[in-house]
Amino acid sequence: MTVYADTSFFVSTYIADSHSTAADELLRAGSPVWFTPLHYAEWTHAIAQQVFRAGMSPAGAQRVHKALEQDRAAGMWVEVVVPENAFDVCADLARRYGPRFGVRTLDTLHVACALQLKAKRFWTFDERQANLAKAVGLKS
Repeated sequence: MTVYADTSFFVSTYIADSHSTAADELLRAGSPVWFTPLHYAEWTHAIAQQVFRAGMSPAGAQRVHKALEQDRAAGMWVEVVVPENAFDVCADLARRYGPRFGVRTLDTLHVACALQLKAKRFWTFDERQANLAKAVGLKS
């Protein structure tokens, strides 16, 4: 069963943080995990923010970028495009669930991608996003 994870999962996989142990445990289950251009763009911004906030050196950022690229080249992640209707589904989810959960655009877009890709599982460390995923039938 292929899993959709939001970008927080990927960040915690490459940078030691409070969720890294949980991310490693999820990976040990061996389920394939999708990786989209959305993940790549958001992940790259997250690494840049680490440097900006002095949580990581520029050299450290280069190392994690290289590690991600090596893993992508090795096929660690299942690379797919953002599904065609993901933005429409994202807007629909915002109308239906935004007022209840307070989710942001990128949070909702990740859940929309998971739904369009027919994911059964959704991994995130964001509570609001997890609540949305659960509300639409995705398991953690």
